[in-house]
Amino acid sequence: IARRDALARGGEGGEGDEETLMNLMRRAQHAQVFRTLARDVEGLLTVEQVADDLSALADCLIATSLQWIWQAWWQSKSPRAHQARAELAVLAYGKLGGKELGYGSVLDLVVIHNDDHERAQECYAALAKRLINWFTTKTAQGDLYEIDTALRPNGNAGMLVTHIASFEQYQTQRGGNAAWTWEHQALTRVRVVCGETALAQRIEATRAYVLQTPRDLPALRAEIVLMRQRMQKAHPAAPGTFNLKHSPGGMIDVEFAVQCLVLAHAKDDATLLANCGNIALLEHADAANWLPQGIGSAAAAAYRQFRAQQHSLRLDEKPLVEPVTQWQTQREAVFALWKALELTQA
Repeated sequence: IARRDALARGGEGGEGDEETLMNLMRRAQHAQVFRTLARDVEGLLTVEQVADDLSALADCLIATSLQWIWQAWWQSKSPRAHQARAELAVLAYGKLGGKELGYGSVLDLVVIHNDDHERAQECYAALAKRLINWFTTKTAQGDLYEIDTALRPNGNAGMLVTHIASFEQYQTQRGGNAAWTWEHQALTRVRVVCGETALAQRIEATRAYVLQTPRDLPALRAEIVLMRQRMQKAHPAAPGTFNLKHSPGGMIDVEFAVQCLVLAHAKDDATLLANCGNIALLEHADAANWLPQGIGSAAAAAYRQFRAQQHSLRLDEKPLVEPVTQWQTQREAVFALWKALELTQA
């Protein structure tokens, strides 16, 4: 921000030069990722600390980008900004939502607003599109992140930006247009990255309400297994190989199991609502006796090893596929987790 202010006072390009600001942001992001990587390679950071650093960096860049874009519109009297401050919140799903971002991870984002101005929807849709452009455009300094907005209400068919009232209605299953179980699974890993405090509190209240709703457990298990089977068919592995992310006993199996834990037991244990990552939630489930003793910790240790290897392979630009014999112990820990939750192994 200090560097941007210097540009605004008449430095290289000036504040109005959008590409200069985009390059400034890219240089800052690349430098910070390199610092994290250097400490990671030296063994000074745990898997969780790497993810915390990368997630905090993405949070900062999202908030800063939105602030700069809206301020530029407002100061230029652009019709895209009808007031001095944007009334919105940005939700992160997936890896960023669970503060488990890795090197090269995609950002899963949804934009919610609480603005009833007649041009609000148009304005915030333009803002969201501009944010995506800022992050994905390749300049002389490269790009920042790939962004996925498919987890918005109604998926790819839904609007890029959603009013809070529509978000609440959709997630709480009021009316004919309601969220599917897989969308509630996704909601287990949602948090507000930036935005208005009151709106963020309203979103979190909706999230807590949905996740703590009592469920038919056999039906929940059946739907989770069905979704997992569909994903597995879309990502088959060659005989004798193991895809750390997609193969049975891999990372997605752990993530689905944690989602099942949250949806089944959050009504009785609000700690499961926390966005503290799959490892911490599994260890809590062990301590709280939601799982047989040791099952959660063993699965958490396996997941930590999967993620560490994922980081390493991505840095080397290698696929996440290795000989299955190298990961048998970890896979057995994940299968035991599924058995404990009465899920049919995918």
